[in-house]
Amino acid sequence: MTPFKFHPVIADWFAKKFGSPTEPQQFGWPAIQSGAHTLIAAPTGSGKTLAAFLASLDELFKIGSSGNLRDEIYVVYVSPLKALSNDIQKNLEEPLVEIRDALKTAGEKEIQIRSAVRTGDTPAAQRLALIKKPPHILVTTPESLYLLLTSVSGRKMLATVRTLIVDEIHAVVGNRRGSHLALSMERLAALTKNPLQRIGLSATQKPIEEVARFLVGTNYISKNGKPNCEIINIGHKRAMDLQIELPGSPLEAVMSNEVWTEVYKKLAELIQAHRTTLVFVNTRRLAERVTGHLCELLGKENVTSHHGSLSAKLRLDAENRLKRGELKALVATSSLELGIDIGSVELVCQLGPTRSIATCLQRVGRAEHRRGGLPKGRLFPLTRD
Repeated sequence: MTPFKFHPVIADWFAKKFGSPTEPQQFGWPAIQSGAHTLIAAPTGSGKTLAAFLASLDELFKIGSSGNLRDEIYVVYVSPLKALSNDIQKNLEEPLVEIRDALKTAGEKEIQIRSAVRTGDTPAAQRLALIKKPPHILVTTPESLYLLLTSVSGRKMLATVRTLIVDEIHAVVGNRRGSHLALSMERLAALTKNPLQRIGLSATQKPIEEVARFLVGTNYISKNGKPNCEIINIGHKRAMDLQIELPGSPLEAVMSNEVWTEVYKKLAELIQAHRTTLVFVNTRRLAERVTGHLCELLGKENVTSHHGSLSAKLRLDAENRLKRGELKALVATSSLELGIDIGSVELVCQLGPTRSIATCLQRVGRAEHRRGGLPKGRLFPLTRD
């Protein structure tokens, strides 16, 4: 494996802030810097996103140092959730500011690298501003990428893209959103003036080669079906603190009010025993119902909900309140199950079964979502089945 090579100031910044690289970073950076299409598969909280971003930031700062950085989009980052897009953009700003300050301290040229979010929640004025002065890094969703590709101004803006990062790719690879995104990726590749490098970030999937084929498209698959892609597969094993919470009353085919009362009481006890708790449910209706009961037990100021039927303003307010430590619990649907960094969540509770084991592990992985963290999850079966 060829060693990765960062700008000395960026390498020093990383060493001071994080110490040593995680496995996805150690093996992913050389592959990305070689220019190859790259798929990084690793457990949640293992530094996959930074593996993709830092390599791109390093390249942009090097272009800026040479004086050739133009006001155009170099990197498009696609995430399947609007909440995740907003969060990634925030997490990009911190490294950008810190690296910029480090370069200034080292006597290097000041370089202004800009990032922006474009989703369905982006106001019209901000969308217009993106066209007038494109960011260097655009964070978006599959649907918003499609809309950009259908407009004249959007296609003109995207023609300069050099790198496409698809995060949480496992969440779309097997469904209609994935089929839609695959078409958008090919349209983007056909549009760009420069060769488009594709970087995928995934939870561990089997077979991982199928995810790689989805990432690179049919033009980069050999006759024997092997994708022309560097696959960095770190494995899926991660220690977790998992327990099943059973009520004292027997479970039946349908939940009784008696059992629900026990579930709410136990949930409240767990929430009180932890600094912050994320409660996952499978429907928006149940999210509101559970939130209402927990508000009665813990106080309205300590609990709120997060799901797709809420306005963008309310969803963002809920995320920010949790990050600031103002909430004891947030009740959510799948709107928060992916890689969003929602602050220091200590515990994840899941009410009812998830659609797959992978989804359950993904949700529990929201707890202690940091390097070396031990995710803690409590699973509540709701029926005898």
